[in-house]
Amino acid sequence: MTKKSGADKKRKPIGIFDSGLGGLSIAQAVRNILPNEDVVYLADIEYSPYGPKSKTTIAERSERILNFLIEQGCKLIVVACNTATVNSISQLRAACTIPIVGVEPGVKPAALHSESGVIGVLATEQTLKSDSFQRLKASYGNEVRIEERACPDFVTIVESLEHEEQTAAIAAERYIRPLLDEGCDKIILGCTHFSFLTPAIKQVVEGKADVIDTADAVGKEVQRRLSYHELCSDNNTGGSTTFWTTGDITHTSKSISKLWRQEVSVFQATP
Repeated sequence: MTKKSGADKKRKPIGIFDSGLGGLSIAQAVRNILPNEDVVYLADIEYSPYGPKSKTTIAERSERILNFLIEQGCKLIVVACNTATVNSISQLRAACTIPIVGVEPGVKPAALHSESGVIGVLATEQTLKSDSFQRLKASYGNEVRIEERACPDFVTIVESLEHEEQTAAIAAERYIRPLLDEGCDKIILGCTHFSFLTPAIKQVVEGKADVIDTADAVGKEVQRRLSYHELCSDNNTGGSTTFWTTGDITHTSKSISKLWRQEVSVFQATP
């Protein structure tokens, strides 16, 4: 009986959520690193973007979504949104017993490997203003100078599926050129949406700086936490991905299908 219960627990899905589509970059990394795990992804489109919203609103939404994903039987939950992580992860971890993985800007690796002593962080205004980011900045601010840029247009561009259009290139030039002019040799993507803008960002960077994306690091942390808690799936036939949204199903299906690069179905959620 114990063995059966353990097997059932291992085969439960990994829950991932974001305010919208950006967290798909994390979901893709998890799928690549853990191909036999089932994944449940929720896009909180109805309340997107989180960036301009209050800390209270973000924390309330995050807790509602946490409860929804627990109801889906998730064994581990990834807060695949920098803004939600810095505003709610402590509260979420206090509210449940299952492992919760968050995301934060890759300031540490950038600071440790910067040769110019200047690094740049691209993020939402909420992330940059958060206590969590300020603590992170203080930890490494004596080692490097940290330049910050709030990039609200980046989120809008990805949600509008214009990440491969000229609009993305223009916004990347506007946000990143000043960082290069300041001598930044590391450009940190501090929002999961920004992963989809990597080609446009690298076009501006032109080898003058390294672009640091935390998606793979988060995927590896999920793998580590599952292993530590003995929750890795014993299914060897490949995992599935189920998509939910609080927004319009038809529109979200088209959006996710384009970013996921295959046709998907999306279910309606009302957390």
